[in-house]
Amino acid sequence: MADSHSNEIRAIENGLQQAVKDCNDRCLYHGAKWAAELLNSLPEDPNTDFDGDLDIEDEASEAHLIDAYEARLQRREQRKFLMAKSFFDCKEFDRCAVTLLPTLLPQQPVKREIPVAQVSATPSKAKSKPPVSPMASNLHKTEVPELSQRSLFLALYARYLAGEKRKEEDSEMILGPSDGPVTANKELVALSGILEDYFRDRDAAKTIKRQSDGFLEYLYGIILIKGRNQDPARQWLLRSVKAYTWNWSAWQELAGLITSVEMLAELCQQLTPSVPAFLFQVYCSQELYQSTDTLHDTITQLTRFFPTSAFLSTQRALAFYHAKEYDSAASIFSSLLSTNPYRLDSMDVYSNILYVMDSARPKLSYLASLASATDRFRPETCCIIGNHYSKSSEHEKAVVYFRRALTLDRSFLSAWTLMGHEYIELKNTQAAIESYRRAVDANANDYRAWHGLGLGYELLDMHSYALHYYSRAAALQPWDPKMWAAVAAATEKCGKPEQAIRAYKRALAASDDAPLPSGVGQVGADADPLAAAVGGRLDPDLLCQIAVLYEGLGDVEEAAAYMELCLAQEEGADEEDGGTPGAGTGVTQTTSRARLWLAKWAMARGEWARCMELANELCQDGFEVEEAKGLIKDVRGRMGEGEA
Repeated sequence: MADSHSNEIRAIENGLQQAVKDCNDRCLYHGAKWAAELLNSLPEDPNTDFDGDLDIEDEASEAHLIDAYEARLQRREQRKFLMAKSFFDCKEFDRCAVTLLPTLLPQQPVKREIPVAQVSATPSKAKSKPPVSPMASNLHKTEVPELSQRSLFLALYARYLAGEKRKEEDSEMILGPSDGPVTANKELVALSGILEDYFRDRDAAKTIKRQSDGFLEYLYGIILIKGRNQDPARQWLLRSVKAYTWNWSAWQELAGLITSVEMLAELCQQLTPSVPAFLFQVYCSQELYQSTDTLHDTITQLTRFFPTSAFLSTQRALAFYHAKEYDSAASIFSSLLSTNPYRLDSMDVYSNILYVMDSARPKLSYLASLASATDRFRPETCCIIGNHYSKSSEHEKAVVYFRRALTLDRSFLSAWTLMGHEYIELKNTQAAIESYRRAVDANANDYRAWHGLGLGYELLDMHSYALHYYSRAAALQPWDPKMWAAVAAATEKCGKPEQAIRAYKRALAASDDAPLPSGVGQVGADADPLAAAVGGRLDPDLLCQIAVLYEGLGDVEEAAAYMELCLAQEEGADEEDGGTPGAGTGVTQTTSRARLWLAKWAMARGEWARCMELANELCQDGFEVEEAKGLIKDVRGRMGEGEA
């Protein structure tokens, strides 16, 4: 067993070492960084003879995923490739592209008018195409010279990034008139055409069958995503990760196209079981807010291979964060920060956790200072500082830093959502709505952004729109009572009291202290959502809202039952019912409101003793005292009349 585990570790080590080299060669630096960090989290084997293995590993590295024809092409173009890569590293993307592929750029500037919607969804040129720019026409007419896949990828990837850079320049300011889908990467059509031709010619070749290295499929998947062709993009990215399993950049892009747990399960059936595939499942499950025992067990199993992996620790912390187990998540992030004080990855999430923890303001200030000293021009740093200012109620300064984060990286999702929150605080509802909309455009699974959109439209008194967006948020996070309470409030304002009652009950059933019924995520379920919510402490505000709605429907008996239940939350559930003694809410304004309602109801039914008891309790509560005194006086008068 020990030898088998050692062989597995050695195979993973070889794969990661090659991934670092291959990703660096293609300037996929984030993928290379991920592979290098994972490589260094492997356990060290004290019996390894590094000197004796050196030549063998070099030979294996040279032959990895490279057929003889591809290797010959790489040797022939090595000098030019090294020069082009140097240009890429200096961010001279156009110069890099033209070094490897001279026909890729026109000889003179041309006006680019290529809408992104024209990017083809399938690698086929049989159908007629709309007119494209002179540049695109020139590219389709010119034969692409014989290049290795490595060089072709670098040339096309450099061209893609050059287009992204021009797009950023044309977009100008965040939330400006040219920001968003209005401005497109105008190189996508040309790049799509080149890759379509390449794949078609490669598949049709009868003499030399070139083995795919998976990176060109990855690039084509990115281009399809930018053209909003998600379904074909998913298939091309799947082909990419099958051809090269350790390209984490491709796995991340594929994860961004997974919109449900069912879709993830279906896709995983198409994957060969491997360590990268399991890492992908962990990442996707966390992104889909699936903080389950199965997820934590999988992370624990992977920790056998990577005992010091910061990536796996981060995934566990994020799973705790999504489950609102903030103490557990904060503990892991704090440990990561102590071990890697200069690692800023996902530290913006740590700042979100510290933001909501009442006693963590000093830690948030320290984290902001540390991140600023490490790299003040990282989006994570800007979000951390923005949260620091927001916690201090300096919302204008917070917006400045969230905008700075988006200036550095417009695809940084959390900055859009956080900026929307700040605009809500500043009463700038239109800017908040646009920020949230950009967040859901980037990630349709972000329930916080959907909830923010609902809140924005609620502030505009557009309750039908608010209900739609709140419902989207509740569908993504069915165990969060806050989502269902928002759905219920919007439904009530839309004049649908029966549906509002059901939504409030789902909010109660989804609370942390009550077991979650199986139908809580099904809006059309017939069963009472509160059927299983017994023995836990319930939210008195929700109970009171349900009672008021029943009263409005004329069902006073049911309203009284929920008011009694609301009042019972002051002392919590009985120990016999599984409750914790002393776990009640105590006297609150809501429970006093329920007490007053019950006192008036008892008076209307002629239950003078009960009414007097509740009114005296109200006088002790300190809420509704004057009205309680009036009830006592009225009851005494009626009791006196009765005696007379």
